[in-house]
Amino acid sequence: MDSSNDEALDIIITNVVATFRTRCHLNLRTIALEGTNVIYKPEVGKVLMKLRKPMITASIWSSGKIICTGATSEDEAKLGARRLARCLQKLGFKVRFSAFKVVNVLAVCSMPFAVNLINFTKNNRPIASYEPELHPAATYRIKNLKATIQVFSTGSLTVTGPNVQNVATAVEQVYPLLFECQKPRCK
Repeated sequence: MDSSNDEALDIIITNVVATFRTRCHLNLRTIALEGTNVIYKPEVGKVLMKLRKPMITASIWSSGKIICTGATSEDEAKLGARRLARCLQKLGFKVRFSAFKVVNVLAVCSMPFAVNLINFTKNNRPIASYEPELHPAATYRIKNLKATIQVFSTGSLTVTGPNVQNVATAVEQVYPLLFECQKPRCK
């Protein structure tokens, strides 16, 4: 980051999406009838199960694949996934917790300055795009990190990436580029 501005940026993780497998077939009807905090969606072929602590929502398929959303850290996602597996064990399924993987991390960050999006896009043309008629933010993609950053004119960023480390690195990489294109402060 810029040495003249020692202000630390707060990166707030808003959602972590993780998947895991149970390595056994799950009867969705049994889960719907005997489980707690469950919504059965037979037209889609899945069950939604919610946990209160940690606050996660899980999509459960009969094949044994489960997707957990709503956690605010990778550790919380793993804890929630393990608790979910335990709930399924208590319903009588021979669940084995395996193939846990964090798939996506969504975070928000606010720059201490406003950004001129047109200049930002011109300076970073191949990897930055801005279509004000379609979306109010400029999109900046970092291929090697597999991260996408939505930059708003207010200086707010929405970052998606495969893990928390990549999200933090993406913000560090884009900060100097945004600093060059900051709007002058109004008096």
